[in-house]
Amino acid sequence: MNLLQELEAEQMKAVRTKALPDFRPGDTLKVNVKVVDVTYDEKAKANKTRERIQAFEGLCIARQGAGLNEAFTVRKLSYGEGVERVFPVYSPLVDSVVVVRKGKVRRAKLYYLRGRTGKSARITERVEYASENQAPDAA
Repeated sequence: MNLLQELEAEQMKAVRTKALPDFRPGDTLKVNVKVVDVTYDEKAKANKTRERIQAFEGLCIARQGAGLNEAFTVRKLSYGEGVERVFPVYSPLVDSVVVVRKGKVRRAKLYYLRGRTGKSARITERVEYASENQAPDAA
């Protein structure tokens, strides 16, 4: 391991206190993001900062990068308009990630969903069995 990789590993440990769940493109995620609101108070003549957690729930359409530079893209429809956000995995602003639903897809980047809405944009749910080699009994 060279010096750069050691520094990256050290930074990854420092930033990420709790581990993210295993997820991949096609999964529906709920990403809880820390939002910092800064307002100016006229009486005190100072900036007031307020921190809150906001959920962003949508479909993971891509994962890119590796190590400290790893990021994932989440897409959702908001009032009929598609909204995408790219979240760095090791960002202090990402509070937690919850996998709501696992999707069954056959490719790594789901950019084709940008042009689709409704039924054509649906992804079937991935069912994981107890052992990987066995399918359910067709009795």
